[in-house]
Amino acid sequence: MPALIDAAGETPAPLLDNMARAEKWGWIASVDDWFAMRQLRNQMIHEYIEDPVVLSSALNAGHAFVPVLCTAATRFMEETEHRLAAATR
Repeated sequence: MPALIDAAGETPAPLLDNMARAEKWGWIASVDDWFAMRQLRNQMIHEYIEDPVVLSSALNAGHAFVPVLCTAATRFMEETEHRLAAATR
Protein backbone atom coordinates (compact mmCIF):
# COMPACT_ATOMS: atom_id res chain seq x y z
CA MET A 1 0.00 0.00 0.00
CA PRO A 2 2.79 2.51 0.72
CA ALA A 3 4.19 2.01 -2.79
CA LEU A 4 0.78 2.59 -4.33
CA ILE A 5 0.25 5.70 -2.21
CA ASP A 6 3.64 6.93 -3.38
CA ALA A 7 2.63 6.22 -6.99
CA ALA A 8 -0.49 8.33 -6.37
CA GLY A 9 1.81 11.26 -5.64
CA GLU A 10 1.30 11.20 -1.90
CA THR A 11 3.80 10.55 0.86
CA PRO A 12 3.20 7.25 2.66
CA ALA A 13 2.36 7.75 6.32
CA PRO A 14 1.79 5.58 9.38
CA LEU A 15 -0.53 2.61 8.89
CA LEU A 16 -3.71 4.27 10.18
CA ASP A 17 -3.26 7.26 7.87
CA ASN A 18 -2.51 5.01 4.89
CA MET A 19 -5.61 2.95 5.64
CA ALA A 20 -7.75 6.07 5.89
CA ARG A 21 -6.49 7.19 2.47
CA ALA A 22 -7.14 3.76 1.00
CA GLU A 23 -10.71 3.89 2.30
CA LYS A 24 -11.21 7.44 1.03
CA TRP A 25 -9.92 6.48 -2.43
CA GLY A 26 -12.10 3.34 -2.56
CA TRP A 27 -9.25 0.85 -2.40
CA ILE A 28 -10.67 -0.74 0.74
CA ALA A 29 -14.26 -0.71 1.98
CA SER A 30 -13.61 -0.08 5.66
CA VAL A 31 -10.66 0.73 7.88
CA ASP A 32 -12.55 -0.89 10.75
CA ASP A 33 -12.78 -4.18 8.83
CA TRP A 34 -9.05 -4.08 8.13
CA PHE A 35 -8.22 -3.57 11.78
CA ALA A 36 -10.59 -6.38 12.75
CA MET A 37 -8.84 -8.66 10.24
CA ARG A 38 -5.46 -7.62 11.57
CA GLN A 39 -6.53 -8.28 15.15
CA LEU A 40 -7.87 -11.71 14.18
CA ARG A 41 -4.67 -12.49 12.29
CA ASN A 42 -2.55 -11.50 15.27
CA GLN A 43 -4.68 -13.62 17.59
CA MET A 44 -4.43 -16.64 15.33
CA ILE A 45 -0.66 -16.51 14.76
CA HIS A 46 0.53 -15.32 18.16
CA GLU A 47 -1.67 -17.40 20.43
CA TYR A 48 -1.90 -21.15 20.62
CA ILE A 49 -5.65 -21.71 20.62
CA GLU A 50 -6.39 -24.92 22.51
CA ASP A 51 -10.16 -24.60 22.80
CA PRO A 52 -11.73 -26.10 19.66
CA VAL A 53 -14.75 -23.78 19.95
CA VAL A 54 -12.51 -20.69 20.03
CA LEU A 55 -10.41 -22.02 17.15
CA SER A 56 -13.51 -22.80 15.09
CA SER A 57 -14.88 -19.34 15.77
CA ALA A 58 -11.61 -17.70 14.72
CA LEU A 59 -11.42 -19.77 11.53
CA ASN A 60 -15.02 -18.95 10.64
CA ALA A 61 -14.40 -15.26 11.28
CA GLY A 62 -11.34 -15.40 9.04
CA HIS A 63 -13.29 -17.17 6.32
CA ALA A 64 -15.95 -14.45 6.45
CA PHE A 65 -13.25 -11.91 5.53
CA VAL A 66 -12.22 -13.72 2.32
CA PRO A 67 -14.55 -11.64 0.08
CA VAL A 68 -13.28 -8.42 1.67
CA LEU A 69 -9.69 -9.42 0.96
CA CYS A 70 -10.45 -10.52 -2.60
CA THR A 71 -12.25 -7.26 -3.36
CA ALA A 72 -9.39 -5.20 -1.94
CA ALA A 73 -6.81 -7.22 -3.87
CA THR A 74 -8.75 -6.62 -7.08
CA ARG A 75 -8.95 -2.88 -6.37
CA PHE A 76 -5.21 -2.68 -5.62
CA MET A 77 -4.41 -4.53 -8.85
CA GLU A 78 -6.74 -2.30 -10.88
CA GLU A 79 -5.23 0.84 -9.39
CA THR A 80 -1.72 -0.45 -10.06
CA GLU A 81 -2.59 -1.31 -13.68
CA HIS A 82 -4.21 2.11 -14.14
CA ARG A 83 -1.12 3.88 -12.82
CA LEU A 84 1.23 1.76 -14.94
CA ALA A 85 -0.82 2.44 -18.05
CA ALA A 86 -0.84 6.18 -17.33
CA ALA A 87 2.93 6.14 -16.82
CA THR A 88 3.55 4.54 -20.20
CA ARG A 89 1.40 7.00 -22.16
